[in-house]
Amino acid sequence: MIQFAELKIDALLVSALPNIRYLSGFTGSHGLLLVTPESQTLFTDPRYTIQASQECSSKVKTVAKGPLELAAVEMIRRARFKRIGFESTRLIYDSYQRLKQALPLAASLKPIGPVIEKLRMIKSPEEIARIRRSVLTNSEAFESTVRSIRPGVSEMAIAAELEFKMRRLGAEKAAFETIVAAGPRTALPHAQPTQQKATVNELLLIDMGSCQNGYMSDMTRMLFLGRPSQKIRSMYRAVLNAQLAAIDTVRAGVTAGQVDGKARQVLESEGLAKQFVHSTGHGLGLEIHEPPRLGKKDPTRLEAGMVITIEPGAYIRDFGGIRIEDTVLVTKNGCEVLTTTSKELMLL
Repeated sequence: MIQFAELKIDALLVSALPNIRYLSGFTGSHGLLLVTPESQTLFTDPRYTIQASQECSSKVKTVAKGPLELAAVEMIRRARFKRIGFESTRLIYDSYQRLKQALPLAASLKPIGPVIEKLRMIKSPEEIARIRRSVLTNSEAFESTVRSIRPGVSEMAIAAELEFKMRRLGAEKAAFETIVAAGPRTALPHAQPTQQKATVNELLLIDMGSCQNGYMSDMTRMLFLGRPSQKIRSMYRAVLNAQLAAIDTVRAGVTAGQVDGKARQVLESEGLAKQFVHSTGHGLGLEIHEPPRLGKKDPTRLEAGMVITIEPGAYIRDFGGIRIEDTVLVTKNGCEVLTTTSKELMLL
């Protein structure tokens, strides 16, 4: 629950759509939520009157004309709230200015950090069930697509097929722009698919996720068209060992930094420390990137019910990169890997 007294606010204006959905159930693209210790009021426009009434447990105010912020200010004025919290990392500047100019002189705006995001870190049983379904859809789309990958098919064509398959299987969209990279382009951690074609004796990296019932999944798998060299096999084994060591570290009570450190320790022992250029993972749920971040020395303690990714990688310019990623549920005594797809290097 939001600790209004601890935050020293009378009300909180929630502007981030994922946070609005989490608190109220509203899935539309235009809304503002005013939360008090006693109630919630959603402000939206006439396009969403019916939808909001069907989805929301909170009061709904339809604003026919003008910015939603001004309608919220009118309610704040009538309730005589003095200290109004707002999401400092989410509210756009124009909205902040409108609020600041419209509020009564006796009222003030107070920036609030990621309060709702911290609540969202611990998933409910229903949320975990939705993530499980999203993970399964993602894996099924991957396994259905890779059977048809042959030399000469482009990165863009593979990405399109993956996204088509996940939608056919029940996802409403991809969780993010699907990453497909071939050959030396696998050294780009966030490569965007191009017309580059998959060719024989090259790596192929696929990083994909589905969004189903609002909840995300995330997985990276490596493929090879032909017979991989010893260098590729050794590099793959090193990254896999780092990922397995990090997963083995995950349990309630350990810090995010400890998990990250375990992956780095393994890659350092393999001479690949400098080739690991990102964090070991991140939380996911209503958004593909949520707290906690599994980065260097991050002090956040993992708790049962968190859902995170574990995705160490190593990237060598002009050669290629390898990343292995699973979606993982933190439990009291360890973790459960939700991703069902095999982590072996897939040979095509």
